[in-house]
Amino acid sequence: MNQKELFKKALQRTFMNYEELAVLTLVGIVIGLCVSLFEVLFGYGLEYMIEIHHRTKNWLLLILPLAGLLIVYLFQHTGKDCMKGMNLVFEVSQGISKRIPKRMVPLMILGTWISNLIGASVGREGVAMQIGAAISDTFSKPFLKYKDAKSIFLVVGMAAGFSGLFGTPFTAIFFAMEVLVAGVLKYRAMAPTISSSFSAAWLSSKFGIYKKFENIQFPFEITWKMLLALVGLGILFGIVGGLFAYTMKKVKRAMKRKIQDPYKRIFYGGIVIAIVLFVWNQGRYSLLGENLIDAALRYGTIYWYDWIGKFVCTIFCLSIGFMGGEVTPLFAIGSSLGFMVASFFGFPPVMGAALGYSAVFGAGTNTFLAPVMIGMEIFGFQYFPLFFIVCAVAHIVNRHQSIYALQKREG
Repeated sequence: MNQKELFKKALQRTFMNYEELAVLTLVGIVIGLCVSLFEVLFGYGLEYMIEIHHRTKNWLLLILPLAGLLIVYLFQHTGKDCMKGMNLVFEVSQGISKRIPKRMVPLMILGTWISNLIGASVGREGVAMQIGAAISDTFSKPFLKYKDAKSIFLVVGMAAGFSGLFGTPFTAIFFAMEVLVAGVLKYRAMAPTISSSFSAAWLSSKFGIYKKFENIQFPFEITWKMLLALVGLGILFGIVGGLFAYTMKKVKRAMKRKIQDPYKRIFYGGIVIAIVLFVWNQGRYSLLGENLIDAALRYGTIYWYDWIGKFVCTIFCLSIGFMGGEVTPLFAIGSSLGFMVASFFGFPPVMGAALGYSAVFGAGTNTFLAPVMIGMEIFGFQYFPLFFIVCAVAHIVNRHQSIYALQKREG
């Protein structure tokens, strides 16, 4: 083959690469806009369910076991595989499962609405990303000729889901790109992930969904004393985040082993957790945990055991079968813990809460860049050095524990 033919082939490959890049970027925009509409529906519906729960002054907790039976019935009869939640997304990425059923979208939305209506201690982001992954997986069929198309579309959908609900496009990009395989960024998915994340955030903002920016005033200068304090906080947050992920896996396995029938597991477990949530500070550890986050970031009332209460109640609710996510509870655990220990390390309580908010999230999900980015998006880019150091130490201390049981690990 002469040089002219070699040059021609190289030119064709280059053109095909740019053509693929352009196509995927445009498709990413479409996915972002479509996913955003579902996230708006999910987000506003969730707010309405939580509002109803608050109006009843936690009395809906009394029917928590019955609501649990309804959730199990819905999934058992209309989409058993969908109960895997984020694990199903990981299975598709790894080739274990072939597809994400479309019915996962309404089932996860409805299951999470019911869980929050009656006051279960669960989050929302896992559902947001599952919605995005299910929608993007449907879009992937005409583009399977592209290399790693299945995995790329999952990343694109998860970013759109996270960004569409939380309004944090930068965090969504990094989280989606690094969560499937810890230690490896899905660079091939970067362009369509960027386009899907920003388009989802843009459309969601038109419907009134914005990120919550917290204006923290903390002038600082990195000294050896501050560096040691940041390392200390990182170690603490890394241990707590890793412990949450480790305990979640152990408790889920124990529950399934001891009570194999999902109906009995959620009913009897629901009775126990309903009593605990109702009696222990009257529903303080119910729902997403935003009450703890707001209290920690606004010098409200935070008890030394708040992070433990949210830690225990969230793990138990998710382990017995209630639908939701872990990330918002991780934010609550981290911010309430950080608020309590900040003064010991020489930081204002609110700054400690902000650092805990990011680092415990990172340690629990075994990610590094996403927690750094969410710290900056929520609390200010001027605090990059603080978030970088704390999240880096927390990530190292975590030792690859993750709330996502099927997350692959490299590096």
